[in-house]
Amino acid sequence: MLLKLIIIVLLFSIIYNLFRALFIMLKGTQSGESMSRLLGKRVFFSASVLLLILIAKGLGWLNFNPAPGATTHKQTQTSTARPHQQSASTRHLPEMQNGYVR
Repeated sequence: MLLKLIIIVLLFSIIYNLFRALFIMLKGTQSGESMSRLLGKRVFFSASVLLLILIAKGLGWLNFNPAPGATTHKQTQTSTARPHQQSASTRHLPEMQNGYVR
């Protein structure tokens, strides 16, 4: 939980520095910090967020959600004379008994 809070704070600081640089650019005057220094801070915070996420994933502190469709459900039919693989979405064909369809 602390890791996620740190990442959120870093993301908000990225946005804050980006907008401060925007207002300096629109204003056109150099009062206080320069625009390049603010954009440099933004790049530093972005790189640190990326590095923090990669380290946390590598150490197992963060677990990502699996991609949809990555797991498929398969079942083996064992009550018939010939077992076969079927998908959960497979429609059952009518059974044949004594040469006619039920």
